[in-house]
Amino acid sequence: MYTVEELNDQLIELAFSEDIGDGDHTTLCCIPAEAEGKSRLLIKEEGILAGVRIAREVFRKFDPTLQMEVFLEDGAHVKPGDVAFVVSGKTQSLLQTERLMLNIMQRMSGIATMTQRYVKRLEGTGTRVLDTRKTTPGMRMLEKEAVKIGGGTNHRIGLFDMILLKDNHIDFCGGIPKTLDRCAAYLKEKGLDLKIEIECRTFDDIRQVMEHGGAHRIMLDNFSVEDTRKAVALIDHRFETESSGGITYDTLRDYAECGVDFISVGALTHSVKGLDMSFKAVDA
Repeated sequence: MYTVEELNDQLIELAFSEDIGDGDHTTLCCIPAEAEGKSRLLIKEEGILAGVRIAREVFRKFDPTLQMEVFLEDGAHVKPGDVAFVVSGKTQSLLQTERLMLNIMQRMSGIATMTQRYVKRLEGTGTRVLDTRKTTPGMRMLEKEAVKIGGGTNHRIGLFDMILLKDNHIDFCGGIPKTLDRCAAYLKEKGLDLKIEIECRTFDDIRQVMEHGGAHRIMLDNFSVEDTRKAVALIDHRFETESSGGITYDTLRDYAECGVDFISVGALTHSVKGLDMSFKAVDA
């Protein structure tokens, strides 16, 4: 299994490959190789800054001679006119790293900004907002990092670090008891110690899980607010609880006030708007 650092390195390499190809002919035709310059990351929209750490890696990987002076770190609340950092060095390198760095930072900052908005909506309830696997292919580690920067909590990273028995697993397997039995047998056989979450669509599903046992968390899938309140009372802290499906910013707190431990929100990563910023040349 790859480490986070290895995955990020692969992403950066692939991104440069698809963007630069056999050469940035626009830059190469008009900027001398020996030219030196300086660019600043200018914030143009209020939000939460995220991606500074990976920006360092982008610059370092492309041209280790680039010098980065950072004024604002990940997690900072930013506003129009703020300068997050200044990078100096070869002008060709500044121009060729600009788009990849901005693509990453704008998206990560947009995710962090939206996440913090959801987190603040839950203040005082004790409920935590979770991300999902609805991420941009190849960028999952960075997008989940952005969720944490915004104050959210990561759900499972992928299919390897948690058991999440959803409706299709249960239907294909032949019901809740059989699915949980097979899950337990598999984990024992493989010597794995993974948390088990199971999706419930009805109160009967919940009762089956409670009678059978063998799960750590119950996901209440597409329950109404009223039914969520009843379900939480029925479960009575015997299992962790997570609300999922069709929950919007406007209804988020209503679900939290039912007493669920977690609310998963796919919108944190699958439909976020990037935070507006630019990488502009600094006059000598």
